[in-house]
Amino acid sequence: MQNLVTHGRFVSETLKVRQQRPWNSPHRPMSAFCVQSAVWEAYIRNYRYDLFMHHSAQLPLLDYKGNEQKKMTLHLFLQIMGKIRLKSTPRKNHWWYVTEYVTTKGITTGPIPYNEGMDTFDITINVHRHQLEVSTSKGEAAGFSLLHGTSVADFYQQLSEILRRFNISVSILDKPYDVTIGKPFEQITQYHHYEETYTQNFWRILLWVDGVFKEFSGRFYGKTCPVHLYWHSMDLAVTRFSGKQAPAMPAEARISDKDAYSHECISFGFWGGDEKMPEPAFYSYTYPSPSGVDQEPLIPSTAQWVDSNGSPMALLTYNNLLKATDPRAALLGFLESAYIAGAKKADWDIEKMKVPELDNI
Repeated sequence: MQNLVTHGRFVSETLKVRQQRPWNSPHRPMSAFCVQSAVWEAYIRNYRYDLFMHHSAQLPLLDYKGNEQKKMTLHLFLQIMGKIRLKSTPRKNHWWYVTEYVTTKGITTGPIPYNEGMDTFDITINVHRHQLEVSTSKGEAAGFSLLHGTSVADFYQQLSEILRRFNISVSILDKPYDVTIGKPFEQITQYHHYEETYTQNFWRILLWVDGVFKEFSGRFYGKTCPVHLYWHSMDLAVTRFSGKQAPAMPAEARISDKDAYSHECISFGFWGGDEKMPEPAFYSYTYPSPSGVDQEPLIPSTAQWVDSNGSPMALLTYNNLLKATDPRAALLGFLESAYIAGAKKADWDIEKMKVPELDNI
């Protein structure tokens, strides 16, 4: 499968425009937000948010600059793992069968079927032991260290050898997806920069964000994807759907995008940055993008609307989140305000899809 989906959003294209347009959308103060959105006020009261309580979340710093090679090495490792899952797993709507997951050990494919469905195997980057681990439902287990200069080529060859040893036959398109590297994995020796501190910090942020996203996703009765990591751009995402079909895409559109954009959605994610946007950030966008959504307020005040190839995207940088007294409440506020903005302008039934507290059922 060459055309891996962007998981129902514009991120791969979004990041390209950052070379062309300044990130200078005006911030909206909290007072203006409260005046303009009675819907959001009711929503926030319903969930009893306290945006001003003090919580000491010990979130690590995460710099993109200075860690580019470390990030790319990890990214390519995850692409290899993800392509194996993509090739081995039965299709599921919106490409939900190709993703990876954050766990207590690290990042994993989850169970992948083989042997005509009689067995499963999984592939995990263990961030505590800093090794790649493969295990099967037959009780087999093998792995190798990611330290001491393990290159992408080494990773690909050693993982392929383990799968052959376990009689697991998988043939993938063995080239990176949507990154500026034209070589096949087995020839990529220039990236060999797996590093303990960067990887653990990135994983610990993903682990925390995974929990916040899961809490947020549990407040919506409508169709919602799992919280999962899309390996093509290495971002953690969750998406809500209205249940309505989206307008048909042009005949020449990629099949991957046609399936991803088949229904109206509002997507949310966390992404680690690249050369065009050199810092980690949270984002949200509504598809199809409704008129005037970028005039709706966002919280916290450091969040902003930015242009994404002609469509608005809500953005909150990770560094700005760290400045919040309560990062968890600030992130939930960002997610809720971006959702309310998109759902309101796209005419979703906000009240019908809202999960009430148990006392109110």
